[in-house]
Amino acid sequence: MMNREDIEKIIPHREHMLLVDETALTSGVAGQTDSAATGRYTVRGNEFFLRGHFPGNPVVPGAILCEMLVQSSCVLLAPESEGRATYLAGMNKVKFKDKVVPGDTVVLKTTLTARKGPFYFIKGSGHVRDKLCLSGEFSVAVL
Repeated sequence: MMNREDIEKIIPHREHMLLVDETALTSGVAGQTDSAATGRYTVRGNEFFLRGHFPGNPVVPGAILCEMLVQSSCVLLAPESEGRATYLAGMNKVKFKDKVVPGDTVVLKTTLTARKGPFYFIKGSGHVRDKLCLSGEFSVAVL
């Protein structure tokens, strides 16, 4: 299991935009198709994105949930991504099924489905207490 310090060696995100607490390769070999990873993020309640979304009824924005999911896949891209810039290049079939609120721990599951040149294609989902909150397909460019 990789902690935040380990994750920072792979992706350039730092506080306040590092949105994954831990991640681990759960099957396969990093960089190879069908490898899978699981990550986690616990919503503490003091995150910048909750201040205005929504006052008195904080809900994690969908764009932030997508970022959490993509960041949790960083272990799938190692070691190719170490020391290189990683950019979200696209999103497809993204669906939000339930809200995520302070105190929730989002379990983020990702699979590397394809790779072409500097582009990696990832399918993923996020769950809170085994309930699906989001799903989608993402492409990431490692440059």
